[in-house]
Amino acid sequence: MNKHFSFLAILFLLFLIPIIVFFSTVTKKYISKAANRKANIIIDTKKIIGPLPYNWKALAQGGEEQGVRMLENVILPLAVLAPRYIRIDHIYDFYNVVGRDNNNQLIFNWDQLDQTVCDIYRTGAKPFFSLGYMPKELSDDGSLIGAPKNWDEWAFLVQKTIERYSGKSTRLCGQVTGEFLKDIYYEVWNEPDLESFGKWSLYGGKKDYKLLYFYSSFGALNATDVSHFFLGGPATTAAYKNWMQKFLKFVRDNNLKLDFLSWHHYTKNPVDFSEDLINLNNWLAEDEFKQFRTLPKIISEWGYDSMPNPISDTDIGAAHTIVSIRNLIEQKLEMAFSFEVKDGPIPRWGILSYSGEKKPRYQALNLLNLLERYRLQVEGEGTFVKVIAGGWQNRIGAILVNYDKENKNTELVPLKFINLDPGEYTATLFNLAGEISQEEIVINREFEKNIFMVPNTIKALLVEKKRNSP
Repeated sequence: MNKHFSFLAILFLLFLIPIIVFFSTVTKKYISKAANRKANIIIDTKKIIGPLPYNWKALAQGGEEQGVRMLENVILPLAVLAPRYIRIDHIYDFYNVVGRDNNNQLIFNWDQLDQTVCDIYRTGAKPFFSLGYMPKELSDDGSLIGAPKNWDEWAFLVQKTIERYSGKSTRLCGQVTGEFLKDIYYEVWNEPDLESFGKWSLYGGKKDYKLLYFYSSFGALNATDVSHFFLGGPATTAAYKNWMQKFLKFVRDNNLKLDFLSWHHYTKNPVDFSEDLINLNNWLAEDEFKQFRTLPKIISEWGYDSMPNPISDTDIGAAHTIVSIRNLIEQKLEMAFSFEVKDGPIPRWGILSYSGEKKPRYQALNLLNLLERYRLQVEGEGTFVKVIAGGWQNRIGAILVNYDKENKNTELVPLKFINLDPGEYTATLFNLAGEISQEEIVINREFEKNIFMVPNTIKALLVEKKRNSP
């Protein structure tokens, strides 16, 4: 009897388990759907959070091609984006800066690097230099990732670089001098923790990043007749607690010049960029790091994927860009450098192709130019639809993005502006390709419009009071 009962119980369980699994899956699915909030956006045009930080107006160019002016054919589209700074690396090994004379003394030729620096100025931006890689004339193994044979020569190279591009008597491009050479950034190396860039350590040996930074700081302090400039690092592949804290202890103990902290981050999850700042501030909360808490913080490379990924050239990549920037402007961050400006001969990470064609991420960054001066309060964001709003003097813009990695979420989003000054306005709707509609309207303090958003779309609505309107 007991054996018979046990056999029936087993059969019953075998029958019941698939049913339990099915209903569990269905329940989770419906709970997940219920948890996803739809957006219902309200923008109060009189509630100003503060100035827009414009911390996204920074671009980085990698070393895609040696011996050419990579930015020469994209000056005009870059100028449209109005970047504050453009970061370049490979400044020593790609531009033939360093040589030796007949007495084996270092000599410097800035001509090739000057050309790219001048192209940066022609976009309206200033240069942000990644100090690297090692010139073969200095490298102990002849490679661009070797340690210097003579550390004093590395310090001298850094000194002369700063004197060249921050010098009070320097004149570049025929007319760039004075104020234009103030507040230039110099970042010590690029991703020093990465094998392909030298695998520098924090624990001694000839490839110790602390030593590299020490002599870089020494060279910076020896620079004479220069305008104000910034020196910093460590430009690691991510914001690592051990790297940051050990590096800062060394800077403190040796009283070195450090004007900013920098790191890189590539992730498909835009929230991760915000968590960098939260984590870093928590690490600096320890008493021994008190003096570093107010240092400017810079993500000197960021993007969707650290490897070339075709998705970053799609609308998904563009949506990722906008929602990431929406998170970044919430943080006290000096700049975040989108990587990269343009492709090399082989398609890579560029917001522009090798020939200068505009990709979706470029168009997304261009839409942000609709935002005016002051950031406005936004209420009613959803799980997927996020908004950045900005305005000034009866010109109000809102950028909406529906970022969904699974490419499923579609919404008809109610968007309402409240507390507008009464009068006659134009309301213009844009997508990545440009203007898609415009209407003339009379507004009595409020204006509402429903905006249809399929997955990974970006829409911008600009409401602007007519000049002759009372």
